[in-house]
Amino acid sequence: MNKVDIPLDLKSFDSKSKELQILNEAIAARDTAHEMIADSRHIDALERTVQALRTMREFPDFDNREFRSLLVGLIFDLAEIHFALKDYKQSEKELEALFKVLESLLKEDPDRFGPFHILAMELSTRILRSRKKALDLLVKQQINTGQLYEKVNSGVVAATDKLVDSLRKTGQLLASAGDYKAALKFFAEAIKFSKKRTGRVSRKEVTMTIEMAEIMMRIKQMRPRAKRLLDAVLPHAIALETIELEENILALLEIINANETREPRWRSFMHKLSFSGKKQKSEEMKP
Repeated sequence: MNKVDIPLDLKSFDSKSKELQILNEAIAARDTAHEMIADSRHIDALERTVQALRTMREFPDFDNREFRSLLVGLIFDLAEIHFALKDYKQSEKELEALFKVLESLLKEDPDRFGPFHILAMELSTRILRSRKKALDLLVKQQINTGQLYEKVNSGVVAATDKLVDSLRKTGQLLASAGDYKAALKFFAEAIKFSKKRTGRVSRKEVTMTIEMAEIMMRIKQMRPRAKRLLDAVLPHAIALETIELEENILALLEIINANETREPRWRSFMHKLSFSGKKQKSEEMKP
């Protein structure tokens, strides 16, 4: 579990103020909680995180931006800790709260809070048990992230890379479990976000597109679509001068074409085998 840390502007508070004292106490409790997480002491980490939240209840202004920024970090922690403790329902509730706090911060300062909003989206792909619910949430939250890609922001790029990798990994796991259609949806989202991040088709998008086509090839009805996808991405692989990817695409296209040619003959062969088996069984049953 990586610590999601939004840098706080503590200099905006008077050095002897109650507000600064509360924030520092909560930060110290959070730091201790992460040390416990590193030692796999999740119950202790949960207790310390709850203690940090109790401390923050005494903060006089809940609308303060630095207060809400630290709150975001603590909710991230709670969601991760409850997930580690297999309390999935509570983890999903905390995810909902996380987006509520982040959405208001995103409107106030998209440059500062944009990366953390995308990290929350990445978290959703890992902790939501319903894959449909995860995809629906991603689609909904894309409305809030659209403006983030208009500027070059290293934080947004890094967060998006993590989101793309998480979506891709989920797609791979679903494909390995035989849930091909759900896997394709996650690959489609991964490619979409990756293109937004770069503004062009890079090696990563080409690689994921090839992986997506490989999954499509496992579904007979989708093989023509896989072929069109590979034909479309081949010029990009050539332009990127990636010989390995170009060869992979050509090999997959050859497999598809070979299957199309052999399919009628194969069906005929299997029909003969089936007919021959039935005939033999009929002969054996005669007196």
